[in-house]
Amino acid sequence: MTAERIKGGGCGGLCTEGLGFDFTMAFQPIVDVASGRPWAHEALVRGLDGQGAGWVLGQVTEANRYAFDQACRVKAIELAAWLGMSQQADTRLSINFLPNAVYQPEACIRATLAAARRTGFPPERIIFEVTENERVVDGAHLKAIFTEYKRQGFHTAIDDFGSGYSGLNLLAEFQPDIIKLDMELTRAIDTDRARRSIVGAILTVCRDLGITPVAEGIETPGEAKALRDLGITLMQGYLFARPAVERLVSPAIDFEPAVA
Repeated sequence: MTAERIKGGGCGGLCTEGLGFDFTMAFQPIVDVASGRPWAHEALVRGLDGQGAGWVLGQVTEANRYAFDQACRVKAIELAAWLGMSQQADTRLSINFLPNAVYQPEACIRATLAAARRTGFPPERIIFEVTENERVVDGAHLKAIFTEYKRQGFHTAIDDFGSGYSGLNLLAEFQPDIIKLDMELTRAIDTDRARRSIVGAILTVCRDLGITPVAEGIETPGEAKALRDLGITLMQGYLFARPAVERLVSPAIDFEPAVA
């Protein structure tokens, strides 16, 4: 799909109106290492000329934050549907969102629901991620967003869990369906006893609260094996696949999963 085809495709002008720039999406799989298949694909913003997420996010201002957040949702769903993700049984689409751009959860979700209906993408297979690093002005507001999204049938996730200082406080306030362990916790976990102990404790909390853990930033077979031994089967990182612009890629499994 070309950038020109995506530009305004079905968005009713929402994709780029008021932004002053355009963008597209790359997709990176979250892999179920037990089956070797994608469990989900995360949509990641990219510039039309190959610029990374940092360049795109650098164009976001207070004036266009709402339009950008809405455009990301619509563009991710439309691209995912066009690439055939909705025909992949049980494969989910994960979309990052900006909670400070959501003024009223039930109103701001309308464009998402409309895009899902228009493309035939099942809403129950959409995950909304908020990063722990996102400065949340109002914790009660974020809780209200998550509550409304769950009511609408979407799944919710905290991304980069463990990268900041508020992760446990966030978890105490509201329990998402998924937490994604930051790469700072998973990096070299196969040789780091402290990291294994911390991740093991987080997994105990996840089991108690019914939360699905995902390990991100996985780059070596040793890290993948250590995490699998701890009981994590959902992983994301360069070991399996790099983000691909406007493409869905099949993951590579470069290690022997531990026997469950």
